[in-house]
Amino acid sequence: MPICYNDQVSFPLVGYLLNRLFPALIIGALLSACLAPPVTPNSPSPSVPAVNRCALYFTNPHSPTADAYQGGPDEPLAESISAARVSVDLAIYDLNLASIRDALLNAYQRGVAVRMVTESDNLDEAEIQEIKAAGIPVLGDRREGLMHNKFVVIDRSQVWTGSMNFTTNDAYRNNNNFICFDSTKLAEDYTVEFEEMFVDDHFGPDAVAQTPYPQLTIGDVLLEVFFSPDDGTAARIIELLNRASQSIYFLAYSFTSNDIAGAMLARAQEGVTVAGVFEEAQVESNIGSEYDHLLSAGLDVRLDGNPRNMHHKVILIDGQIVITGSYNFSRNAEERNDENTLIIHDPQIAARFMEEFQRVYAEGQQP
Repeated sequence: MPICYNDQVSFPLVGYLLNRLFPALIIGALLSACLAPPVTPNSPSPSVPAVNRCALYFTNPHSPTADAYQGGPDEPLAESISAARVSVDLAIYDLNLASIRDALLNAYQRGVAVRMVTESDNLDEAEIQEIKAAGIPVLGDRREGLMHNKFVVIDRSQVWTGSMNFTTNDAYRNNNNFICFDSTKLAEDYTVEFEEMFVDDHFGPDAVAQTPYPQLTIGDVLLEVFFSPDDGTAARIIELLNRASQSIYFLAYSFTSNDIAGAMLARAQEGVTVAGVFEEAQVESNIGSEYDHLLSAGLDVRLDGNPRNMHHKVILIDGQIVITGSYNFSRNAEERNDENTLIIHDPQIAARFMEEFQRVYAEGQQP
């Protein structure tokens, strides 16, 4: 049986969190979601029925342990990889975290089937080269568009995803989110997408829409699963924005989509509260950034205050819906790159993301 908890209740990871993770993580202990029992390299992997299980993490660039690359969201992932019994599949844009490298090598040496897809531009990373040298198969996308996914499937039963690349900067310098669900159906969705790349060698526009469970529930949480460029992610985002009745909040690393911005503006004109934070470096370098467009229309938008990167790709709607994943709000994400997006319908998860929005917004630069 999964172990459920709320914001006021201790749970089995408390000692680990207080001693190592708490300074560097804001962890969402969700009212409606449950975390599988903690695992160590020598413990059995968690049970994997499709029940209401979720763990949510946010990076904390202000952590006193960040400079030592300790206490980040990579550590619980590394523990889960270390507990894998059968398989670990990764589709990740970049990887240079020693914690993940070591966990993958250890899993492979124990006989776990480990496979990896990555962006070809990052194949020269030393850690990826070490993974390849050990015999783990690694496939680059070998194309102009980006293999921009960020997900891991463990034992075809557990999915980790979010905005975080598996790099020291993303885990310890940049603002990111990282979420884990235990669900065999969700894992099947992500495994099908992984094998479309790794087995069928289909990337970008060559991909086809074949997600087994585009909608599913984990406990009381409704999830919608999208992969780009084949699933029409932007159309669904715009549809949900058009239905917003109270509020739209967003955190955007890259935001150049006229259609998504237009939907936000239309709702603002109807009295819906719209506010957001843009990554400053992307506003300065991107052609067609929507920052000036939304600012000139009177929307409450700010540039981020992180001297590194505000790397989130998040939209919150009416305090009920969270849109997150690897998908930037751009034409490339919609039409060229391999991307993954989760749309989460749950007020408790939305509340945790709202806390992160408020923190990043408070640090932002007012125009």
